[in-house]
Amino acid sequence: MKKLTLLSIAALLFVAGCASSPHEGEDSRKQRAAAAPPMQQYRCESGATIAAAYPDTDSALVEYQDNRYAMQIAVSASGARYAGGGLEWWTKGTGPGAEGTLLRHAADGSSGEVIERCTAR
Repeated sequence: MKKLTLLSIAALLFVAGCASSPHEGEDSRKQRAAAAPPMQQYRCESGATIAAAYPDTDSALVEYQDNRYAMQIAVSASGARYAGGGLEWWTKGTGPGAEGTLLRHAADGSSGEVIERCTAR
């Protein structure tokens, strides 16, 4: 009888420890949101906008026309160049006034036509 009672208590404690409160999920979401890199806003000559974030030194997330592109660092002679999803995002400078150019990314790894020329706000 004692074995059964101790086993039952242990099982209840295990289940209680595994249960999560609704606030734990909310806290996790808040932590992820706080850890997300800030988006830099760019105004383009066409009137379009581009938002870009840089989660680390080797990648960029670029939002353009309701699509998000995950890009990886690429070789550039100057500035920072990222490629992914058939596009390229090339920036020069940081902060307000920085330049950003969105281009098609050719299959051979070279830059294609310019889609947007933008300035950071």
